Amino acid sequence: MALKINDITLEPGMNVYFASDFHLGIPNKENSLQREKKLVQWLESIEKTTRHVFLVGDIFDFWFEYKTVVPRGYTRLLGKLASMIDNGVKVYYFTGNHDMWTFGYLEEETGVTLYREPIEVKINQQLFYIGHGDGLGPGDQGYKFIKKVFASPVSQWLFARLHPNFGIGLANFWSGKSRQANGPVDEIFKGEDKEWLMIYCKELLQQKHYDYFIFGHRHLLIDCDLGNNSRYINLGDWFKQSNYAIYNGINLQLKVFEN
Repeated sequence: MALKINDITLEPGMNVYFASDFHLGIPNKENSLQREKKLVQWLESIEKTTRHVFLVGDIFDFWFEYKTVVPRGYTRLLGKLASMIDNGVKVYYFTGNHDMWTFGYLEEETGVTLYREPIEVKINQQLFYIGHGDGLGPGDQGYKFIKKVFASPVSQWLFARLHPNFGIGLANFWSGKSRQANGPVDEIFKGEDKEWLMIYCKELLQQKHYDYFIFGHRHLLIDCDLGNNSRYINLGDWFKQSNYAIYNGINLQLKVFEN
């Protein structure tokens, strides 16, 4: 069951924005920095027309906070988030399957509001269900087991015992292996009867009406009518093109940021 948060009422001329799956840190420092700069430019372009930004998971390709050490880099993004939040923008930050190991640093240093599970929020009388999307729906039992292992305090304590140079290097190696195995699959739409997030949405709709389901994780831009004025949106990623969604209080649109 999703966590219910306070309703959002938009002022005239203001919007809500959604984006996900930036995977900062890959495939190399140069390309990651270009993507980070573009992300910051996007945030700057929307800052005057929003008070609510949803970053829906896998902002970093890997993130683990040791007690006194955090991954190197990303100062442009972290600084921009802190500045926006200081100026009254609320940033809803969802952990993904690649960057779930945050233990307070991001919240304390930037002021983001962090969520580890899907949330339910009413925006201008329309009901949204928002989450990264990993581990939801039928199937993929192997990943669901691995996620439980990764989320275990015991596993996190053991990983923290590794020196950061070794631990982060090991995590980046396995992340690369995962991309090689799953990358081509992520680019194929399986059909409504096989897309597990769509199946999950339809199951939820049997119990309660939602106007919009917003997910990341899938790395495929999807906008699907589920019937009865309900839409399933997957935000894609920022590798092929810089996708985002904008909601003006009445309608939601998918767009591509071109700087």
